[in-house]
Amino acid sequence: MGINQGPISLDQKYTQQTGHVFTTGIQALVRLPMAQIRRDRANGLNTAGFISGYRGSPLGGYDQQLFAARKHLEQYNIKFQPGVNEDLAATAVWGSQQLNLSPGAKYDGVVGIWYGKGPGVDRCGDVFRHGNAAGSAKNGGVLCLAGDDHGAKSSTVPHQSDHAFMSALMPYLYPSSIHEMIEMGLLGIAMSRYSGCWVGMKVITETVETTAEIDLTDEMKPFIIPPDFELPPGGLNLRWPDDRFEQDRRLQDYKGFAAIAFARANKVNRVTMDSPNARFGIMASGKSYEDVRQALRELGVTEQVAAKIGLRLYKIGMPWPLEPEGVHEFAVGLEEIFIVEERREIVENQVKQVLFNWRDDVRPRIVGKMDEHDKRFLTFAAELSVASLATSLTERLLKLDLNPEIAEMLRAKADWFNGRQASQMQATAPVSRTPYFCSGCPHNTSTKVPEGSRALAGIGCHFMALWMDRSTETFTHMGGEGVPWVGIAPFTNENHIFANLGDGTYFHSGLLAIRQAVASKTNITYKILYNDAVAMTGGQRHDGDLSPQQITFQLHAEGIREIYLVSESPDSYPASTIAPGVKLHHRDELQDVMKMCREYKGTSAIVFVQTCAAEKRRRTRVRSVSIKNTPRKPDTSSPRASRPWFGCRWPRSGAIAPMASTPRASSPAIAARRSAATTSSSSPPASISNSTTSSSSPA
Repeated sequence: MGINQGPISLDQKYTQQTGHVFTTGIQALVRLPMAQIRRDRANGLNTAGFISGYRGSPLGGYDQQLFAARKHLEQYNIKFQPGVNEDLAATAVWGSQQLNLSPGAKYDGVVGIWYGKGPGVDRCGDVFRHGNAAGSAKNGGVLCLAGDDHGAKSSTVPHQSDHAFMSALMPYLYPSSIHEMIEMGLLGIAMSRYSGCWVGMKVITETVETTAEIDLTDEMKPFIIPPDFELPPGGLNLRWPDDRFEQDRRLQDYKGFAAIAFARANKVNRVTMDSPNARFGIMASGKSYEDVRQALRELGVTEQVAAKIGLRLYKIGMPWPLEPEGVHEFAVGLEEIFIVEERREIVENQVKQVLFNWRDDVRPRIVGKMDEHDKRFLTFAAELSVASLATSLTERLLKLDLNPEIAEMLRAKADWFNGRQASQMQATAPVSRTPYFCSGCPHNTSTKVPEGSRALAGIGCHFMALWMDRSTETFTHMGGEGVPWVGIAPFTNENHIFANLGDGTYFHSGLLAIRQAVASKTNITYKILYNDAVAMTGGQRHDGDLSPQQITFQLHAEGIREIYLVSESPDSYPASTIAPGVKLHHRDELQDVMKMCREYKGTSAIVFVQTCAAEKRRRTRVRSVSIKNTPRKPDTSSPRASRPWFGCRWPRSGAIAPMASTPRASSPAIAARRSAATTSSSSPPASISNSTTSSSSPA
């Protein structure tokens, strides 16, 4: 049944088993374990599923969708347990593969799925290495979803997880679009079961944050067990007892090769376009493959034109380890292979290794990040685009002896792309505006420091303080907030510094940073910004219990004795509910509190309590909480007077707030401005870049 036939339900994306469904990439990943359990049940297996990880763009909403689909997941015995941080989540997934060691096991196996963004993959290096060495369960399997951000759109650094997977000797897959999410995920689980490897799957914004109608035809398609690979006695899956040297021998001598054999048998890498007398080959994976196809279309390279050129195209579903026999077959007869990858090369070096021993007269030129003269060709840093690839493809194709008409067409198309790029790059907005905190955001107040002091930033919405005039400088990875000062303090006459630390990061790993500061006897004040939500990834709750009161007790247990709790309602925290010696202050007194802290010798802390404004609005809309933080009565002449701003310290520079929805009394100055605006309404408004009051910050 297609999506336009019969009754339609929002649950169809999870309940429908045939035909087509309309879904997002994130929702396809939610459907994935359910599809696997259905396959297992059809094969007579009684399996369950376990999902754990830590949110972060482009997988920032995965946990929300999993919670929303809980009733569907429960029907398939799938447990979703968010991790406190990425490596603890990966450790829990490792445990899911040890079910067969428990005498009370209720299932034949557990499918384990881990998720996290690129920095989370880096954080999990030790767990991935140990878990992959130990192996997966025969009826379980592990799939690790890595959300990469090549352009650092919401990250402190651009990142690609490929090399981290390679370091842990984990094969990884790279879907090119939303249409391959489930198919590739199922293949990864099957590969994990067969080879004993943990298998990675790389997703990026352009593939996972998209929406499409997908075909369910291949969900139940059986995978082929390699007929040409012999497993060692006892197989390759997790067992106990298991010596570490035996684990490593299986990993080095068998498991990677088993994954390659599985990829070859199931044609994970394949030729998608060929010509009778092919001479120019293109290899690409993931998003780059789709970009190449689009670039060829934009250049007017139809199947007929491709045949005249002698074009052959290879789609790579598993960039590492690269299956060599398919590369050999693809390369036969080619003069040149053009390899398209974003950021650092993965496939290119493997292809060079595979073809290294070919004779000079049959070995094709390899061009990608470097050309045949070892000069840089494709960019290492910037993201690739259809336009840039169209230009690069044309440059390489024109080196061939082409039909003059085709050569002229390619030049004309490439010139058009170059001209369009140049005109786009020259365009600048007449007004430029730095992204700012939301109206009513706690960070408007909490990230300020007294004159003469400096602060260090960290991961979270408060990262944006770096862009403002707030004496905030430098940042760290998640969980390292403030610790650089440990390496600076002994060598400077500067006596003190502040460090901003969000409550989400505090719960994730930030408490260890505070422990390091205490152990170092460093003069530093941690401002723990408790806004009651993991605001930057969707307003999720903490993955466990955390309250301001608990934070004070934890800080006290770590040895901090100068602790302040700052709130708009300090009377709400009786002495019996907070740690001994904690001082309570109204948030209007924050500046005075900070001045006292910077004179204190040792590590001090301020717990600043104010709910995220955006999250408070969300909760208000669904009536889940009442509005308690109403601002003090403003000047009724203000155009903002009819709107609640939840404690916003207005007026403030850079903030944009909507005008009142009903006419109100106004001052002569405001009336004059309105009159001037009315008389000039026929003029076009100035365009403003980055005009929202908030922006994606590193997650």
